[in-house]
Amino acid sequence: MKPRARDIGIPFEGETGRHNAITDVENVTVGYATILQGESARTGVTIIHPRGRDFAPVFAGIHSFNGNGEMTGAAWVEEGGLLEGPLGITNTHSVGVVRDAIIAWQVKNNALHQKWSCPVVAETADGWLNDMNAFFVKESHVMIALDSAKSGPIDEGNVGGGTGMICYEFKGGTGTSSRKIPEELGGWTVGVLAQCNFGRRTQLTIAGAPIGKDLSGGAPFTNQAEDGSLIVIVATDAPLLPHQLKRVARRVTLGMARTGSLGGNGSGDIFLAFSTANPNAAHPDLGLKALSNDRLDPIFSATAHATEEAILNALIAAEDLTGHNHLSVQALPHNQVKELLRKYSRLARRE
Repeated sequence: MKPRARDIGIPFEGETGRHNAITDVENVTVGYATILQGESARTGVTIIHPRGRDFAPVFAGIHSFNGNGEMTGAAWVEEGGLLEGPLGITNTHSVGVVRDAIIAWQVKNNALHQKWSCPVVAETADGWLNDMNAFFVKESHVMIALDSAKSGPIDEGNVGGGTGMICYEFKGGTGTSSRKIPEELGGWTVGVLAQCNFGRRTQLTIAGAPIGKDLSGGAPFTNQAEDGSLIVIVATDAPLLPHQLKRVARRVTLGMARTGSLGGNGSGDIFLAFSTANPNAAHPDLGLKALSNDRLDPIFSATAHATEEAILNALIAAEDLTGHNHLSVQALPHNQVKELLRKYSRLARRE
């Protein structure tokens, strides 16, 4: 198994679910297709099924922290408050093929909620390590990700849509985390999956320590404005309505900020939260459950903390990669991070 942030002594707040993953929310499944071919194909697709093979819609809400990016289907989520079917994450120039393939998969599997579909597909740009203009992502890759989705522990780092991504000028990618809210506060689970492609090295903050400023050498881009993107999907089993889920999605920005980023003009930072509660979400006349707003604070906190850890898990799990035009991006150096955490008295004590 690849190391994760906690494995190298990074401390975090809150109790995780069993797998410390978005799949700790019951029925949520995740699938990948990873494309590593030749010298220029460093990309892929990530798929999330909110209810596994139950295709009933879920309540959802979206927050665009900085909109220099794309999330198809967002208009209907914003208007109708529903996420209908699987959602995908890929590179910027493959959004269209992933969207179309999801519709084809829904038709094939009789998974359409109605006669039409507007799938949610989000992107971050991997055009430094991957030749996005070669359009390596094909319908067959999307089908593999859709059909292979599973619960339980999932891979992180250079996988799926995160394969060619760069984060804080180190190798980025896909990361996940979860939080289990104490029973006396509801006992709900919040899970996060992040595709990380943002930030400048000097911004990187780990456990409150300015780790990025202490790390030097090997940065592929220096003294440039912040660009790239961050896509985060939040899942919960708490019974929340669309306007409440939009509030949850906003809290992703706090987890992002805890790792150092302030959201640059060139960054597409778009976040979606959904709830697997209310199996009759598409038919509210059959009865709904919802928490009152004054019970949301633990879910807000869980979202921020799980987002922070998911981003750092992506960095810790990522591996060195050489890609398009022979660009090489190094992974975050684990031993140096541990020494710096010790320097700042932030290294977690292992039980």
